[in-house]
Amino acid sequence: MYSEKLLDHFKNPRNMGRIENADGIGKVGNPVCGDVMWIYIKVRDDRIADIKFETFGCGAAVATSSVITELAKGKTLEEAEKITNQDVIDVLEGLPPLKKHCSLLAEQGLRAAINDYREKQRAKH
Repeated sequence: MYSEKLLDHFKNPRNMGRIENADGIGKVGNPVCGDVMWIYIKVRDDRIADIKFETFGCGAAVATSSVITELAKGKTLEEAEKITNQDVIDVLEGLPPLKKHCSLLAEQGLRAAINDYREKQRAKH
């Protein structure tokens, strides 16, 4: 049902935790399954210098959060915005159909964090 890669990201999540004074925070959730995801980013020179997540949900939600942080870290904001839920699924070597919404949450969480960062930047100017 779950790939070895998904199980590895669930058992050994990368970039888990919170960034205090994050430059951008994205919070997304799925009311149907109860998954809630926070993505925190630190931005330096238009790049994601650091990224962390806090996820409350199933193993697939934790694994997709872990993968999206790995895919986005070090990328420019524009590059990070192009990361799709399919990219996450590909890294995990597939997701069961009932868990595909988790990869969508990860994509939406990253975009929400970037949008939050950009809104804060606009407010400063």
